[in-house]
Amino acid sequence: MKLIFDQQDLANSVGIVMKAVPSKTTMPILQCILIDASFSQIKFTANDMELGIETIVPGEIAEKGKIALDAKIFSDIVRKLPNSRVTIETNENDVTTITCEKAKFDIPGKSGDDFADLPKIDRNDFISISQLSLREVIRQTIFSIAVNENNKLMTGELFEVSNNKLKVVALDGHRIAIRNLEISSECSPKRVVVPGKTLNEISKILSGEADDLVTIYFSDNYLLFEFDDTVVLSRLIDGEYFKIDQMLSSDYETKIEVNRQEFISCIDRATLLVRESDKMPVIIDITDEQMELQIDSAIGSMDEEIDIEKTGKDITIGFNPKFLLDALRVIDDERVSIFFVNAKAPCFIRDEEGNYIYLILPVNINVNR
Repeated sequence: MKLIFDQQDLANSVGIVMKAVPSKTTMPILQCILIDASFSQIKFTANDMELGIETIVPGEIAEKGKIALDAKIFSDIVRKLPNSRVTIETNENDVTTITCEKAKFDIPGKSGDDFADLPKIDRNDFISISQLSLREVIRQTIFSIAVNENNKLMTGELFEVSNNKLKVVALDGHRIAIRNLEISSECSPKRVVVPGKTLNEISKILSGEADDLVTIYFSDNYLLFEFDDTVVLSRLIDGEYFKIDQMLSSDYETKIEVNRQEFISCIDRATLLVRESDKMPVIIDITDEQMELQIDSAIGSMDEEIDIEKTGKDITIGFNPKFLLDALRVIDDERVSIFFVNAKAPCFIRDEEGNYIYLILPVNINVNR
């Protein structure tokens, strides 16, 4: 095999597939990148058996063939090569020579035939959305997944398709993030749970352009994302996702409208008095046209008032400030509406159109009023 690349194209493609290389595995072949130039295109593939990525690489095929190279070594070499033409050549013993200007590396390879191909899936059920929309939906929900694996379903996000809508849901037991997106694709109803790791890695690869599309194919055990010259195949998380609709309510006793950035800045100032290891709630006291934020910690205390528009009853309620900030920071609206039922029930941050809903559970506080 003999291939010729531009170093920048090579580095970009290696960077894409590296996201599917496992950090630890009992199967050494999975710590490799497969370079496959058996036909008319050059493809790079990485596969950790849960997440697989394949991308087409611009380059010239002087001699066809395929080889599997240690991903870390190959990536480190490629990143530090001069911005010039790169030649990759293998001999009959799978020793691979990488040449760029005056630099020359010889590294051992493994037979490409030993590398696990990505599973083939039917491409009958699919939706297409813009890369910008998918990246934004991930950004606006991914912070609500659970970081530990006590409940595997909470480490993923629900992708539900019905009635020309895509609903994406993430929850961790303390909060829920929901994004609803109109889609034009005709697809039968689907309800699958996608690992958070997959979505994190996809969001790093997407161009984020509104005119560039990503097609999402649904199968029983996998979800396949296809965009540009790249395919990302993810194993789904088994299990029945939580019945979210039962947790949502349109009832409320108090509604406020507040300037989003002012609210963020106020919470930011309050958390200056909270050590990272402390779980100190911010207390919100809502009265007519005013919202007072209070925090009292071992470092000091702070209170600040913000102008609001209020309908309904006065309420005093406590929240983990991080949960409020996470939701507020991913909303693009200048003003946000927040709905409260009582001091023990979750609040809802949502827009009139239902494009986003954020549910946050309160923290128990002692109120002396």
